[in-house]
Amino acid sequence: MLFRKSVNVCSERRMSKLIGIARTPKILAPMEEIDTAEITIERGIEGDARGKKRNRQISVLFEDDWADACNELGEVLPWITRRANLFVSGMRSPQKDGQIIKIADVRLEIKLETEPCDLMDKQRQGLQTALTPSWRGGVCCNVVQGGTISIGDNFAISN
Repeated sequence: MLFRKSVNVCSERRMSKLIGIARTPKILAPMEEIDTAEITIERGIEGDARGKKRNRQISVLFEDDWADACNELGEVLPWITRRANLFVSGMRSPQKDGQIIKIADVRLEIKLETEPCDLMDKQRQGLQTALTPSWRGGVCCNVVQGGTISIGDNFAISN
């Protein structure tokens, strides 16, 4: 097994944390990891080229789902291979739109599943298929309330 499987604990008891933040200055350019990000309703993550996309200002990837995809491939890949903006530990993808993600003062509304595209197979052959089950590719969100987020911030989802 490449990743340690998480203990089966109710999500209410398990502390969820923001463990990664990334952005890309241009569409298809490499992702760059950062420790802190300014989030705005108008632009998503400041400096991210995708922040104005309708229903996809910010994408969130969940560590356990990513681990499952990597285990299926038999290879540990950096999380930014997925090209997501935020990486979260302590919970799986909620698989439901309309919920609100809370990180510090920031509020994001889950709009849809981040469906893996053929770009994933350009990153690593088979990755698109490995990300397909159970919303493993994460969720796409719109910004409802801006603010500043940092690695280590608590992460929660509410209805």
